Amino acid sequence: MTRIAFLACAETLPPTGPNPGPRRGDAFEHDLEIAALRPAFEAAGMDLVELDWRAPIEDFTGIDLALLGTAWDYQDHPEAFLTRLDELAGSGIAVCNPPDIVRWNADKGYLRELAQRGVPTIPTRWHDDAGRDQIAAAMDDFATDRVVVKRCVGAGALGQHSFSRDSLPDSEWHMGHACLIQPFLASVVEEGEYTFVFIDGQFSHGVLKRAAAGDYRIQSLYGGVESVYTPSEADLANAEAVMAALPFADPLYARIDMARLPSGDLAVMEAELIEPYLYPQQGPDLGERMAEVVRARLARRI
Repeated sequence: MTRIAFLACAETLPPTGPNPGPRRGDAFEHDLEIAALRPAFEAAGMDLVELDWRAPIEDFTGIDLALLGTAWDYQDHPEAFLTRLDELAGSGIAVCNPPDIVRWNADKGYLRELAQRGVPTIPTRWHDDAGRDQIAAAMDDFATDRVVVKRCVGAGALGQHSFSRDSLPDSEWHMGHACLIQPFLASVVEEGEYTFVFIDGQFSHGVLKRAAAGDYRIQSLYGGVESVYTPSEADLANAEAVMAALPFADPLYARIDMARLPSGDLAVMEAELIEPYLYPQQGPDLGERMAEVVRARLARRI
């Protein structure tokens, strides 16, 4: 049987052994994705194997293709993660998405390239590090009273901050990472954030993500909730324009996260091509779509 690795990490994998470590608060999403994929893969003659991306290389013997799954700690070990992906690809295992896509997508600087290609983006200031002065200057630059500060290499809103003019950080505070500063979009709280899932370049399903009361982060880790979203033709066209602007022709999967600008247009917040959660509850045929595409890609390698 064809063997497919679903790469995860210690904090998302189901607990094993006598003294399992704690799982992340959003590890249930790993379980939901596996539950959606495994039956469809089995029906297509493929065995889905959950593996920690740090597992000994011998554990990947007999694997035909590796999905990047829930390797949700890669941002803290980007070089080690890329080295492992290169090892897998070098051993003849198909890696999806491939290492060259991961390298491009791991640093949010890719948003500058998308902007140069005409994709609507959120106004952004880029810094090797940032403190109180840079945050205050960004507020002046954007003519806003609130901003969001994100790590350039980061995921899941971990290490993210939001500041307003009456709650600036202390003068000693620094982000401690290369980062970007953007104006806070009220639409994220008032309307929500939109996700467009694409499989093999084709739109699969949409998701509306809303933050919990009193928060602005839409991830389930912070109490965010998701619902099915059927995009308008204009909104879908915005997402498809992001896909068309990617410098890669064939990502197996892509998740385009967008928010509405004051103009009414959607702007890209993230083009998630590494290890995005693909929201199987809002896309009930995700498993079948993924199995069909994986099987077709492996067939082309023979």
